[in-house]
Amino acid sequence: MYTVSLENFIEKMKVENLVPDIEVEDIEISQADINRPALQLAGFFDYFDHHRIQLIGQVEHTYMEKQGIEKSAEMMGKIMSYKVPGIVFCRGLSVPEEFIELSRQYKVPIMRSEAATSSFSAEVTRWLKVELAPRIRIHGVLVDIYGEGVLITGESGIGKSEVALELIHRGHRLVSDDVVEIKKVSDETLIGSAPDITRHFIELRGIGIVDAKTLFGVESVKDTQSIDLVIQLEEWNKEQEYDRMGLEEQYIEYLGNKVVCHSIPIRPGRNVAIICESAAVNFRQKKMGYNAAYELYNRVTNNLSNS
Repeated sequence: MYTVSLENFIEKMKVENLVPDIEVEDIEISQADINRPALQLAGFFDYFDHHRIQLIGQVEHTYMEKQGIEKSAEMMGKIMSYKVPGIVFCRGLSVPEEFIELSRQYKVPIMRSEAATSSFSAEVTRWLKVELAPRIRIHGVLVDIYGEGVLITGESGIGKSEVALELIHRGHRLVSDDVVEIKKVSDETLIGSAPDITRHFIELRGIGIVDAKTLFGVESVKDTQSIDLVIQLEEWNKEQEYDRMGLEEQYIEYLGNKVVCHSIPIRPGRNVAIICESAAVNFRQKKMGYNAAYELYNRVTNNLSNS
């Protein structure tokens, strides 16, 4: 199971830590969802989601004011006794000193955000879903071609990095070379990125390591990209039948998600970068409702029926 440190959460969400004497480096967040403890403030703790970040909004804050500080402190103390990873007061709401003392007692950080509760909740959930998503690492190259994330795979030495270099020259953006980290952020979406240690570097056999960001500028690289299309490079085999129409899509599966996949045979004289670029444009056309293979098939069918 993947986790996110509370220290990273505080930095990313730009929240104020109201109890800085509590060590936040070792506190881990393991769930992407958040909890608004309205029922818990009323004393109902069955099925309490205590592994989640707890959000206090205007409704919860007003309820505690009406209940009085003594009752509210009792319920807040019980919430903290479950060792929740942290409590965030949104909208810049005031935090009673009694809650700060309870925070020190139970070593549960209390934080404050100026953001509206609903927008803060949505942003936290979105960020945590990416950070805590299931992930794998595969050997390949990920490039943003006209906004489509194209994952190029194949055996070592087949020319993936050279294709990426040509695509950068043609104005597209490199996400990762050699190792691609894939995260499943939903049942429809896979996000690819580069490991920190190899980000923006390309390995070219015979030359060595080059820094794409330094050589070609910041517009030539990108940190993350959804994976929309997979292109598998393979050695040309004259005995093998290759798809020449494209009427039926082929798929490959990563982390349970299916992605459209094309197998491209490699032989001298083939400009693989242009083929990858054309595949990306053709994939976008299909998403917009136009399929060139079906268009040709219909033309041929109509021509035969009229003859």
